[in-house]
Amino acid sequence: MSDIIMRTGEATVLAAEGQATDAMPEIVIGSLSGPVGHAFAGMLGQTVGHTRMFVVRDLNQMVRPATMMTTKATIHSEAYVELLGGVVQAATGDAIVDCVIEGVIPKAIVDDICMIVTIWLDPRCAEDENLDKSDLYRTNYEATKLAIARAMKGEPSIDTLIENRKTVKHYALDGVVDY
Repeated sequence: MSDIIMRTGEATVLAAEGQATDAMPEIVIGSLSGPVGHAFAGMLGQTVGHTRMFVVRDLNQMVRPATMMTTKATIHSEAYVELLGGVVQAATGDAIVDCVIEGVIPKAIVDDICMIVTIWLDPRCAEDENLDKSDLYRTNYEATKLAIARAMKGEPSIDTLIENRKTVKHYALDGVVDY
């Protein structure tokens, strides 16, 4: 049985030049019998514009720990759904299984915990005739692995956040706020 009540992690991996394939997953990991497990069960069903689905690597290959994914952006097209349920879901699933293989998630607890992953998939991806699906896979794979590792390690620590308070600025505030 896992003693993980709830851990959180996030990561950003930037796209290749000229692509809108940035990945920014946010992850919660926790016990099936705790708040994450309850939230996970509550997600079984759909919300208009925010598809929820189990993470699978391919047909009949649902990952362990059981993971539910949903979007941060509202879905407006079938092309978006196909990217989300195809390339992005595959990258997310591969990253989760690799985290178990590498010991980031202990194999002994995969049936006792679950995860919820919120996915950023830029709406422009569905309209881009020159979309590099391999870059979309890469960014989501790398970001998911990093977000899981950060959740399991409790990173960044509060000490890191305090140490960097005056030197790290949110990218959207560049030139807006003078620290």
